[in-house]
Amino acid sequence: MYHGRLEDGKPARPILEPVRANRYIDSRDQLARSELHASMTGKNRTETRAHGVRVLFSRHSEVQRLKQEHRPVIHGTRAWDVSWLLMDYIGRCRIKPRSHVLDVGCGWGILGIYCAKRHGARVTAVDKDPEVFPFVRLHARINRVRVTPLRADFDGVSVRRLNDVDVLVGSDICFWDSMVDPLRRLILRAVRTGVRTVLISDPGRSPFGRLVEHFERRGMGRAFEWSTGRPRKIRGEILRVDGGTNWL
Repeated sequence: MYHGRLEDGKPARPILEPVRANRYIDSRDQLARSELHASMTGKNRTETRAHGVRVLFSRHSEVQRLKQEHRPVIHGTRAWDVSWLLMDYIGRCRIKPRSHVLDVGCGWGILGIYCAKRHGARVTAVDKDPEVFPFVRLHARINRVRVTPLRADFDGVSVRRLNDVDVLVGSDICFWDSMVDPLRRLILRAVRTGVRTVLISDPGRSPFGRLVEHFERRGMGRAFEWSTGRPRKIRGEILRVDGGTNWL
């Protein structure tokens, strides 16, 4: 079991050097920062920030505006907690800059946006539900990154799409029994195509357990517990499957 440390037991090394603040801030920046602070504190806060990523809550006015026109139907209605777990884990490893990351079952795209913002990755955000993409674009905009949307289910991610992918990630994407086999096939297809690393996080649901069993029984992957304290205390599990040379 692993809790906030790498598998070799060594303390995590920082990935990014801290950015020194600019001493000269104009009044508009100060106002924007004060408004941002107000939105992130107190009982009625409308957003949070952790691991360098800004995430809006459902009550935020921009999210509410989008929800009047777009209604995700496959649980793409918010940023789910175990996304933060995978951010914490990836932050203690290393994704090479300009790596191609495929964020499958992306929902609001927070995990892929993190990879783009903190690790300089090229990100494709994949989801079966096209109604999530306006929320992906919103979060990409406020985090000042670009991601490429792709509408597809697990079986719809073809070998051609996987050809130049280095890392495949997904968070809370195995919550129904019917998802186990398509996700298993996608992971196998990815590894056989040359994807270096697959990382899937989950709160510990039974369908995810069956997915883990398949890969552990064949010696192809391993699952471990993980926890983070940012933006709050969250615990769950991560499945890691490596193909060829590790990318993390």
